[in-house]
Amino acid sequence: MKLLVKMNLALFLIFALGLGFTYKFSEVILQDNAKREVITHARLMMEAAMNARNYTTKEIKPLLTEMLTTQFLPQSVPSYAATESFLNLRENYPDYTYKEATLNPTNPRDRVVEWESDIVQNLRDHTEIKELIGERQTANGASLYLARPIKVKDGQCLTCHSVPAAAPKTMISLYGSDNGFGWQLNEIVGSQIVSVPLSLPMEQAQTTLKLITASMLATFLAILVAVNLVFYFLVIRPVNTISRIAGEVSEGNMDAPDFSVTGKDEIAALGSAFTRMRRSLEKAISMLGD
Repeated sequence: MKLLVKMNLALFLIFALGLGFTYKFSEVILQDNAKREVITHARLMMEAAMNARNYTTKEIKPLLTEMLTTQFLPQSVPSYAATESFLNLRENYPDYTYKEATLNPTNPRDRVVEWESDIVQNLRDHTEIKELIGERQTANGASLYLARPIKVKDGQCLTCHSVPAAAPKTMISLYGSDNGFGWQLNEIVGSQIVSVPLSLPMEQAQTTLKLITASMLATFLAILVAVNLVFYFLVIRPVNTISRIAGEVSEGNMDAPDFSVTGKDEIAALGSAFTRMRRSLEKAISMLGD
């Protein structure tokens, strides 16, 4: 096997190992960055929901106090305001969702579905958890969810959710008396759940990974061509010339041209040593002839 082939095989092996390691490492880093970005978006959505709730409590509900005596207005409920604002958002971003999933809600649309029920139950079983992050598959691909417990911290909430007799009659007339009651103080009754699509950021991460891999391949090929050219002109060609001259001399052709020595590298040293050996051989042959 020729020296140039051996060198290329060694370079290919080294590059393949390096590329494999870099690919796996970059894949983990890019996917982790994509998930962190999605989590950041989810937290921003959660904070926006909390701000909508707080704004409703402080700014909207006081303005509707008199009207609430004759008509129950869902717009005065903080959770309703947060949910409605995100329903408007979904008109342009249908894969982004926010829901105050509740085990026993007043408004039927807030009732938990199967996968939300598991989250709420987990938060009820582990009250120390303040934030839960996970992934699930949807019809449109992978989605990341961020959930926070809905806990009854204020006794005023029980006015509407303890027993039907204590609830405003206007609320009973709108929603009935079958749902949304029996809540207890400090009980986790549901969860705020934000869902953000994960498939697109992951696809972008894979695209970036492919570009990185393609760039590495292109760089390797350029380096391989450069190394081969340098190796050929600085090592292979001079060694082939020395080998050819040595072959002619060994066959008795003393008129073979000398090896032209240039530079001070190892090949030049080898050429100088070969020339000295040839001169010594020529002298020895001349002395034998005499």
